[in-house]
Amino acid sequence: MARIIWKGAISFGLVHVPIVVHAATRPHRLDFDWIDRRDNAPVGYQRINKRTGKAIASEDIVKGYEYEKGEYVYMNDEDFKRANVAATQTVEIQGFVDAAEVPIYYYDTPYYLAPDRRGEKGYALLREVLRRAGKLGLARVVLHTRQYLCALLPQGDALMLITLRYADEMRSAQDLDLPGGKADAPAARERDMAMRLVDDMTVPWDPAAYRDDYREDLLKAIGKKVKAGKTHELSEPDAKRPRESAKVIDLMALLKQSVEERGAARKPPARQRPAAKKTSARKSAAPAKRKAA
Repeated sequence: MARIIWKGAISFGLVHVPIVVHAATRPHRLDFDWIDRRDNAPVGYQRINKRTGKAIASEDIVKGYEYEKGEYVYMNDEDFKRANVAATQTVEIQGFVDAAEVPIYYYDTPYYLAPDRRGEKGYALLREVLRRAGKLGLARVVLHTRQYLCALLPQGDALMLITLRYADEMRSAQDLDLPGGKADAPAARERDMAMRLVDDMTVPWDPAAYRDDYREDLLKAIGKKVKAGKTHELSEPDAKRPRESAKVIDLMALLKQSVEERGAARKPPARQRPAAKKTSARKSAAPAKRKAA
């Protein structure tokens, strides 16, 4: 299991449930190092004193808040904790809402919660109540020196905590030039054909069916460079292609073609009819007459 990120408790009303927080995601990003192409040496991220230009030992680095120009208050982990002990040790549920009320674009990073010592019963109770009610808990928690709004919800046998974006972090779409009015409204035939395509492309949710194809293609490209002995060669950019002029799109024709192509792809290949049995040129002999007694 992933390492423990945070320890504390869930609180709702007077109930406290001791929990530990684990990461719920496993990033598969490819890590690339900066390299000096002149001698193949790694380019490091040195901690440099901007005044002297010299490297600094990690024990000499502290976090500082500039309260006046050039004047700082030093802070360490204990200072952040003492600012509000309860906030840094508690997932404090503010209330409960229907899960469907929270728009998907507010969700950010998921974490798994597991019960800590003597927290099993309270954990199971909260999980069962949330599941039966079809609701999620809206809570606040401090992680990495920042307070988050978060959603607490059951996920199988686990409780999951998902940090949420604050309302002022979301940008408005009012300033965008978006289609609207009668001129942009789809025709009824286009809408009906598009609905057919949507229905035809509707599949059960299966996250395991999707993969990061681009990551795999990158690894193949890297492998080809290694195999060809071209590890230090950089590709030249492609010649700029002339930009295509805007074309009038026949939506109806494209929709119809899409529906037809999907129907043809699903249609099983036509079975060949079995060859007719050849009749024998000679008819089978008639059954012999019984001898007279």
